[in-house]
Amino acid sequence: MDLKIKGKYALVTGGTHGIGKSIALALADEGCNVSVCSRNIERVKQTEKELKEKGVDVLALQADVTEKKDIDSVIEKIIAKWGTIHILINNVGGGGRWGEEIVEETDEEVWSEVYNKNVLSAVRFTTKVIPYLRQQKWGRVVTITSIFGREAGARPWFSMAKTAQTAFMKSLAKKPYLSQCNITFNSVAPGAIMIPDTGWEKELKENPAQVEDFIKQELPLGRFGVPDEIARVVVFICSQAAALLNGASIPVDGAQGRSMF
Repeated sequence: MDLKIKGKYALVTGGTHGIGKSIALALADEGCNVSVCSRNIERVKQTEKELKEKGVDVLALQADVTEKKDIDSVIEKIIAKWGTIHILINNVGGGGRWGEEIVEETDEEVWSEVYNKNVLSAVRFTTKVIPYLRQQKWGRVVTITSIFGREAGARPWFSMAKTAQTAFMKSLAKKPYLSQCNITFNSVAPGAIMIPDTGWEKELKENPAQVEDFIKQELPLGRFGVPDEIARVVVFICSQAAALLNGASIPVDGAQGRSMF
């Protein structure tokens, strides 16, 4: 299927590892020119190399997206190089494993840090790119949330932040002045995804029996998801074929979640 996004300019935040990197590579496979940003310079350089091998134009940047000045710098550099942007993937996030099991013993800084990393970074990037999307009367904004942005999770600071991201996308989708410019705003909500060097891999090494029980009890497919499975859904949402998809929160979780909607 021709997704009709060849030649578009895309930014994937946190696009050098895990789900973000898979999305960046999948967009490049469709002919998109891709910018990625991340704090880790080694990953930035490696992802830049892999993207360039796909024959697209690449802008790989080191940035801390919890800092507004870094976000401003990323957008300024993209516009200086390309003059516009068509696709924004708000992938940076996390914080699901921070804090204490006893909620009242969790420092307030955890709440603000998780909210800033997930919500405020998405708000800042999105509001910075909207003028360019409106000017060209086409755009796609996809925010990577979580099934725990659709239902309660064990760590309220994480669920609260992911729910806020979901509400942000839905609220923008309801704005006629944006949607009537062919700009869509959607969320993709992953379930348990096995990503190298992150929480589940660590848990599997340290507590294999506990993880096996989790898989049997919580994952109907009997396995974790992988980043490429998220990326393929995201790329379709970015396509012209998905023009009517707007304001949706799409779980990609193998039926792990319990929400009916």
